Amino acid sequence: MSLTEAIYASTMGGLKVASPLLAWGSSKLARGFRARRHAVDTLARWAAEGRDPDRRLVWFHAASVGEALQARAVLEVVQVRRPDLQIAFTHFSPTAEAAAARMPVDVAGYLPWDVATDARAALDALRPSLLVFTQKEVWPTLTREAARAGVRVALVAATLPEGAGRMRPLARPVIGPALAKLDLVAAIDGSDGERFVSIGARPGAIRVTGDPGVDSAWARASAADSSAAYLAPFRGDDRPTVVAGSTWEADEAVLLPALQSVRAEQAALRLVIAPHEPTRATVDRLAKVLAAAGWRTTTLREVERDGDVGDIDAVIVDRVGVLAELYSVGRVAYVGGGFHAGGLHNVLEPAAAGRPILIGPRYADSRAAADLVQRGGVVAVDADGLGPALTRWLDDPNALAGAGRAATDYVLEHRGAAERTVDLLLEYF
Repeated sequence: MSLTEAIYASTMGGLKVASPLLAWGSSKLARGFRARRHAVDTLARWAAEGRDPDRRLVWFHAASVGEALQARAVLEVVQVRRPDLQIAFTHFSPTAEAAAARMPVDVAGYLPWDVATDARAALDALRPSLLVFTQKEVWPTLTREAARAGVRVALVAATLPEGAGRMRPLARPVIGPALAKLDLVAAIDGSDGERFVSIGARPGAIRVTGDPGVDSAWARASAADSSAAYLAPFRGDDRPTVVAGSTWEADEAVLLPALQSVRAEQAALRLVIAPHEPTRATVDRLAKVLAAAGWRTTTLREVERDGDVGDIDAVIVDRVGVLAELYSVGRVAYVGGGFHAGGLHNVLEPAAAGRPILIGPRYADSRAAADLVQRGGVVAVDADGLGPALTRWLDDPNALAGAGRAATDYVLEHRGAAERTVDLLLEYF
């Protein structure tokens, strides 16, 4: 173990020891600390009761919601082609709790602490034949312990934008040895593969498969049930509607004034807004802001309860798991994160729904967004340009339809990554 790896191990061990002190409160960080204390127990308890020693197991891991959707697209193909396998799923962020609960897997829970004792305990309990990380989250200690135990390790939907934190000089000595142990890096495209090699992955491990997130987005759009209680009230209503998904306060500070200006000419404009973290505090805050600006406001739960959206101007989505389908009730989609330091969220879901998309200027880390900007399915705007861009689409049905087609065509052309990825994974069985 190198000095850098030893420092990393010591840091992670210190965080684990300090976690009871850091777990107080309702913040996302505190929730993660609390849940991780029991992560090994959750996996071990299931293993004692549900692990079939005659069946092989694949352990999928994803950081948060977006990565979980990519992982799900792959693991669902695995289940179809190898129904004899058992599947475990872990996540890192508390925001993925709901997605994990809906995963069609044998066991789901938080990733244990990335320390040797927890990694070994989880591996001993699950006894996986294959460990699959998603996108770029490769945990060094777990990777090392898996390799020592003879478990094959893969990274799927692998993407590494230029300037990513993992490419910085201080990160490379930690992540490099872990990447070198990967048996497979299923990269979204060739440039991603080259960057992974530049920080430690073996050239022979790189395969280009595309983005399984495209398959996930298309599957959800295709399966949307227009009679569902959260969609049916919007059907047959021809009010021009903007569906804003995964918004942060930084997005709302730009989006809401822009929409207010558009309402001066489009009085019937309706907003469906899904904050990235729809906590009670966030929903209440949004309701107050919208009401103060003159919007007749309600929540999605109330729309479902009443079965009617009536003359409501703004619907706040107060739960997770429905955004991909809700994009289908809008004329235009706005995807949040482009005015936020955390980065742009998923543009593939509204694209699969055939909706033209508006985003903020920070989208360099999203290859799909960059490609869709080139094709005309996405328009990136600054604060001053958001209102005029929306007005142009609402005033020009042909331009609106053309942008929507460009978005859908992109998704159709890029399907199949999940199947290609599973072709490679199943070679290990």
